[in-house]
Amino acid sequence: MGKIRSNSGPAPFQVEIHSDSGNQILADEPLELGGGNLGFSPDELVRAALAACTTATLQMYANRKGWDLKEVNLEIDMVWDKELSKTTIHRNIQLSGNLDEAQRERLLSIANMCPIHKVYSHPIEIISNLS
Repeated sequence: MGKIRSNSGPAPFQVEIHSDSGNQILADEPLELGGGNLGFSPDELVRAALAACTTATLQMYANRKGWDLKEVNLEIDMVWDKELSKTTIHRNIQLSGNLDEAQRERLLSIANMCPIHKVYSHPIEIISNLS
């Protein structure tokens, strides 16, 4: 995996994010938190990563199998339980196409195998340094 670099933008809480592959996005905090709402908030980026990975994984798998998956639509919500110190992500997947029940169930199990799902559902260690 390549590195992601970020730097603070010209406005308060605005963050310019760049990948080694040359892509870039803008992140920002919502207005009610003092940002300009000019890009995805950090928690939206977390949910967006899961949505993008799940959608692409399902499309790739169905394509490889030759299945008639026309469209994948996801809705992802994230709830933080402060008392339990636990995050719960709710992912609702809608599949369109000529798929039988066995194919739909297999696609659900494949959704749970997307790389970002694996990252989020296993222990994570973050090591931070100052330079």
